[in-house]
Amino acid sequence: MNATLKISIAFLALILLSCSAEKKASKTFDRGQFQSTIELYEGVLKKDPNNAEANFYIAESYRQSNRLQEAVPYYKKALDRGMKNDSIRLFYAFALKSNGDYDQAKKELDQHLKLVKDEEYQKRGQEEYDNLNNLQQVRAKKNYYRVKNLDDINTPAAEYAPVYNDGELYFTSSRGDSKIYKATGTPFTNIYKVKTKGARIDTATIKELDELINNYNINEGAVTFSPDGKTMIFARGNSGKKKGTADVNLYISSNRRDGWTEPRMLNINNPGYWDSTPTFSRDGKTLYFASNRPGGYGGTDIYSAKRNSRGRFYKVTNLGSEINTTGNEMFPYISDDGFMYFSSDGHAGFGGLDLLVAKRRNGRIEIENLGEPMNTNADDFGMYLFKADRGFFTSNRVGGEGDDDIYTFVNEDPDLKIVNYYLQGVTMTRDDNDKHIILPRVEVKLLDHQGEVLDETVTEDDGKFLFRVYEHERYNLVGEKKGGKDRYLITRAQFTTVGKSVDRDTLKQLVTDVKYDTLLVLEKIEKNKIFVLENIYYDLDKSDIREDAASELDKLVTILEDNPELKIELSSHTDDRADDSYNMKLSQRRAKSAVDYIISQGISANRLTAKGYGESKLIIPNAKTEEEHQVNRRTEFKILEVGEKKPSTDDNNEFDEDRFFDDDDSGQ
Repeated sequence: MNATLKISIAFLALILLSCSAEKKASKTFDRGQFQSTIELYEGVLKKDPNNAEANFYIAESYRQSNRLQEAVPYYKKALDRGMKNDSIRLFYAFALKSNGDYDQAKKELDQHLKLVKDEEYQKRGQEEYDNLNNLQQVRAKKNYYRVKNLDDINTPAAEYAPVYNDGELYFTSSRGDSKIYKATGTPFTNIYKVKTKGARIDTATIKELDELINNYNINEGAVTFSPDGKTMIFARGNSGKKKGTADVNLYISSNRRDGWTEPRMLNINNPGYWDSTPTFSRDGKTLYFASNRPGGYGGTDIYSAKRNSRGRFYKVTNLGSEINTTGNEMFPYISDDGFMYFSSDGHAGFGGLDLLVAKRRNGRIEIENLGEPMNTNADDFGMYLFKADRGFFTSNRVGGEGDDDIYTFVNEDPDLKIVNYYLQGVTMTRDDNDKHIILPRVEVKLLDHQGEVLDETVTEDDGKFLFRVYEHERYNLVGEKKGGKDRYLITRAQFTTVGKSVDRDTLKQLVTDVKYDTLLVLEKIEKNKIFVLENIYYDLDKSDIREDAASELDKLVTILEDNPELKIELSSHTDDRADDSYNMKLSQRRAKSAVDYIISQGISANRLTAKGYGESKLIIPNAKTEEEHQVNRRTEFKILEVGEKKPSTDDNNEFDEDRFFDDDDSGQ
């Protein structure tokens, strides 16, 4: 065999070997085994350093295994060697940003926006370009945070998602001898706990949760506890097996005398997608979590799910575009003052995930970046407050123990004053003697002035409800009784905090709670029952609808919209300062005017009957003053028919619990 033929065969073998390695690497990438993908493609690069595809997939593997900073040289080499697609410059810009190279990141985004064709990548590129333009403004914001690495707990492995419960700090870590997770090349993560007083850790008490919670070859992720500590919800998934759990789901366990019960998947998971980073609201009636399920705004979005009195979850809701972006939002946390802290790489920030807070002010959600030193160009996430001015968070910033580390922080703002506003009330009805009595099991919703539902609950046997409200806002309460032998009108009541704010300058303590009281009275629906409309008055000898009367008739329009099964008689009454015949005709005209107004607001005419009674039913006989005569010139409505109630779209979300829930998420 001549030398030329030997060289050709060797060269051909090298090509075949390279193709085989690339094919194998491609398969590992498709399976999400990113560390294995990196190692295989590194082997390709040893033989062909300029291989654009190998460089690109190494960069993508670093990005998708949360090591974006290491992706920079590989994205650059892939671009230099002619790699073209709609995502490469965008993710290269994110990688540059995660290394603090903001100017170059902006240049790459500028080029990306000139070339990109995919609408999704175009939108995200524009969003990030705008974020970089706003970075100086974010950086200029003054804050008083002081941070410190919690080195008593951190190791070269990952420690993240700290949560405090009953004197113990729970966290997730890849320390230990678990099987290696091929996506990151590190051990699978498990949940640990340690006794602590604030940030003072008793390191001798660090221990893994038992095998019922932690699996040897599956990642356990972020955890949250109900306010009473009896319910634990945590993320589990990423087995890495070809036929195993390729996604991440939320699991629930209950605390019994002999420990935690066998975890079960929540019914609100979206199989095949990523559902993780859960947190309870302060009252335990809402669960917030992150998900990449279809229908969101970008990568992972933050969602909420309601929890009923039996511990079951329902009504999964995306928190909307004020919170969620084309990027990734995750790790929500609700503080005692009602603010939502979360992490995002889609809002203006320093790079990677940044810690932000969503505050409701004057009816709007405002997003604030917590600034430096809470945020860096690395990933900063998983915040938890154990006091109003101090807590924990996670970061993989430079200077830590290794991978993700847990940090403590203190907010030393001298003007920090937290005021919590609450609206507390009782749902009631009237008994046969017209006395108020408690009406339990009423669904109560809190609406903003635009009609958006802000919160909702179902009252217990005591009829009590409690909602957080905010300064300078107007609200509506809506009460609806579902089920039972008696039927009640859906009832609304207005409430405002405008002009009711506390002067913070007068407060001495760090946290102040302010509570307002109200009643929500639901009237029983009974045929021929009469209701007097307040302030539906007419000028003497006239049937025109006055402006003040129109505003009151609008309330009746709302009642009829809320209770579409009702048909009513709307009656008008006069005073006795003219003869009977004249007053009867006048009252009929007035009743018809009122009915015509209601019809003009969209209520069907076949639900309304106009009836004039003249002076035949005086409230104040022999009236003397103009005020007394005006009381007699009143308008009433009477229920004529009560049809079958048509189910609303919300009826399928709640409260026939046994019908709409097949499993018991409470673990009880």
